[in-house]
Amino acid sequence: MTDQSTADSLEGQLLVAMPNMMDGRFDHSVIYLCSHSEQGAMGLILNQIARHLSLEELLIQLNILDDETAIRLPSKIREMNVHKGGPVEVERGFVLHSDDFVIERSTLCIADGICLTATLEILKAMAEGGGPEQAMLALGYSGWAPGQLENEIQANGWLTCPANPQLVLDPVYDDKWQRALMSIGIDPAMLFGDAGHA
Repeated sequence: MTDQSTADSLEGQLLVAMPNMMDGRFDHSVIYLCSHSEQGAMGLILNQIARHLSLEELLIQLNILDDETAIRLPSKIREMNVHKGGPVEVERGFVLHSDDFVIERSTLCIADGICLTATLEILKAMAEGGGPEQAMLALGYSGWAPGQLENEIQANGWLTCPANPQLVLDPVYDDKWQRALMSIGIDPAMLFGDAGHA
C-alpha cells in the first residue's frame, strides 16, 4: 500500500475550476494547493481580487504603516493587489512568495521555489522595501476536509495541472484561468461546448 501523502499528493499543483463548477465562489478560479494529504487540503485562489481593499489600507489597519510611513511605501507594494484566497478565515492573511525570502520556523517552502508565510513579519519587511522579490497577498484560504477534494475532482469540478511559478506569482490575474488551461494543452473555448444546454 502506497503512502497517499506522497504518492497522490497534489501539493504544489494548480486546481483549475471547470465551467460547470456549482459553487459560485470558485467560478473560473485557479487555486495553488499549499498542502494536500489524507488530512485534507488547503490552497489559495490566484485570480480573485479583493476590490474593496488596497494593500496600503490593509497595512494601515494592521498598524504596520501610519499616514507618515505610508508616503514612503515602495511603489511595487503600493500597486500590489490584495487577493481573495478563499472563503475560510477571510480575516487571516497569507503571502505566497518566491524563495529568496524565508523566515525561520514561519515560512513553508512548498515546491519549485514557491513558499508560504502567514506572519506580519513578512508584510513589515515588504513595507520597508525588503521581503521577497515576488509575492502575492491573499486574505482567507480554500480548504477541503479529508477526501472532499478527491470527490470534487472525480465529479469533474476541477482539473489539476502543474504549477508554473511564473503563472502562480504573476501579478496579472485576470487571464490566469485561460493560461492555466493552455499550459496543459486545453483550449478554454472547447470546455464550453455543452454549457448552457437544459
